Amino acid sequence: MKTNVAGSPPTSIVWFRLDLRLADNPALTAAVAAGGAVVPVYIWAPDEEAPWQPGGASRWWLHRSLASLTRSLEALGSRLIVLRGPTLPTLQKLARDTGAQNIFWNRRYEPALLARDKHIKDTLRAAGLTAESSNSALLHEPWTIATKSRGPYQVFTPYWKACLAGPNPALPLSVPKEIKAPASWPQGVLLSDLMLEPTIPWDTGLRLAWEPGEAAGLKMISRCFQSIFENYSEGRNRPDQAGTSRLSPYLHFGEISPRQIWHVLRATAEKRAWPITEWRSSQFLAEIGWREFAHHLLYHFPKTPEHPLRTEWEGFSWPKLDRVALQAWTQGRTGYPIVDAGLRELWSTGWMHNRVRMIVASFLTKDLLIPWQEGARWFWNTLVDADLASNTLGWQWTSGCGADAAPYFRVFNPISQGQKFDPKGDYVRRWVPELARLSAEEIHAPWEATPLSLASAGVTLGKTYPHPIVDHNQARQRALNLYDAFREAKRPVSE
Repeated sequence: MKTNVAGSPPTSIVWFRLDLRLADNPALTAAVAAGGAVVPVYIWAPDEEAPWQPGGASRWWLHRSLASLTRSLEALGSRLIVLRGPTLPTLQKLARDTGAQNIFWNRRYEPALLARDKHIKDTLRAAGLTAESSNSALLHEPWTIATKSRGPYQVFTPYWKACLAGPNPALPLSVPKEIKAPASWPQGVLLSDLMLEPTIPWDTGLRLAWEPGEAAGLKMISRCFQSIFENYSEGRNRPDQAGTSRLSPYLHFGEISPRQIWHVLRATAEKRAWPITEWRSSQFLAEIGWREFAHHLLYHFPKTPEHPLRTEWEGFSWPKLDRVALQAWTQGRTGYPIVDAGLRELWSTGWMHNRVRMIVASFLTKDLLIPWQEGARWFWNTLVDADLASNTLGWQWTSGCGADAAPYFRVFNPISQGQKFDPKGDYVRRWVPELARLSAEEIHAPWEATPLSLASAGVTLGKTYPHPIVDHNQARQRALNLYDAFREAKRPVSE
């Protein structure tokens, strides 16, 4: 351990990123263990994440998460120093101003940040500083799981089996009992100076739907195992019910860790005498696995946020972009109630039910034949859980060009999907209230309702609610014809 001239342990900087918590935070634990004063810092440098700077909903969440982290640090006699980038010179200046010899952080895996962080670490070490990074976000870092040929996995099931074949994750780290403050604090900026909050009040729905922060994330974990876990496999598909975990934004911002979830699940299983094979093979844990798989793919295939993983689909010719249809989709005005409900839920709350995400993504890419990248960008700006790895995996899966992709001929029927997973129409009624008085039999296809039913429900198609912007059956056939022609053109002559 390095010491300063007075013989006391040196000051350490903890560089917070997407790890906005005190529990199970390896970087914070390492800084406290170094023995000296600890200076927690958050550096706002969105341009360094280009072209995937945080979107509007993510910025909203980040502001509140940083405020929550600040309060948690202050409760331990510390504080969060907020600074603006660029990151490397900001860290160098902070080290000089505080006399810090150690800089600790937790790793991120987005392509732009991997290169930046390596340069930061190399530069700091060359200057004689201790610069160490840790894993706080994943059960298995992307390079630790490989096929027998030492390559990356591209199919989920064998990937997750390989993960489960290893030892259980280590126990989560505890919150430090004390965080030593420096003799004097460096000057930072106000959190409000980052201008993360909207300048116009579009965030009312977000404020009603969410409570960002570590404490709220831990409450959500407890809720999962008290109320939804045992019916999760079925409940997660029902947007009309509270059957999903809603943990995704807390995981993305690092307010909770997957290791915490794993061990709460393990402890719950032991308390309730569930067989180990039951909880380890559960759909709930598999959803954590899909998040891990998404990061595995993004690391090994860094071009996938813009380009198909299955490179043959680079040559697919999308029709000319229909901007009118794209706008109708983003606004939830397609004329298909389950699609419109999902997109309105997204705009209002910054979140969309996972089943509905698949439905609206299929509608965009198959019914409207609009490139998946357009949908990914819209989700990126409007989701509070906008995660580059998961967003990319989801959109490529639906469009048929990614790992474990849905077959190109799988086209979700927005009518039957609504009838199956929102059988009483409660989800549609909540988010498309102009249809609320239609019966369950009519609400997912209002254009098929009788004139009397429409009049009794106060619905005038084309006025109070739009006609469908495409005929699903015709749109499906158009997409299949286009995909079949593309595949036929790609078929080797020898076949």
